[in-house]
Amino acid sequence: MAQHYRVGRLSQEIQKEVNDILAKRVRDPRVQGVTITGVEVTGDLQHATIYYSTLSNLASDAEKTQIGLDKATGLIRRELGQRLRIYVTPEIKFERDSSVRYGDHIDELLNKLHQQENDR
Repeated sequence: MAQHYRVGRLSQEIQKEVNDILAKRVRDPRVQGVTITGVEVTGDLQHATIYYSTLSNLASDAEKTQIGLDKATGLIRRELGQRLRIYVTPEIKFERDSSVRYGDHIDELLNKLHQQENDR
């Protein structure tokens, strides 16, 4: 049970930090406008797949974004290593998100907002 909690917690931390790193540390124009929509961490915490979406749906833009993210992976992983308080930083890989997950994420955010409104 504790392991499962750690995986979920780590996924959220990675998502938050990678969004921040992309915004503040990565200067590559190919990765501007990238939003991290989800992170899947393996049970042993060794690997993380980071899902992202972009505003553009053009295949050529998607390819450039992926190349930019692949190039920035080393820097992003080093930054994560400094920010996360874990023994081993997982290997990371970026995967373009299918828009379904992104829509789910938006719904989730809207539901949270409504919940906060109702709680007041």
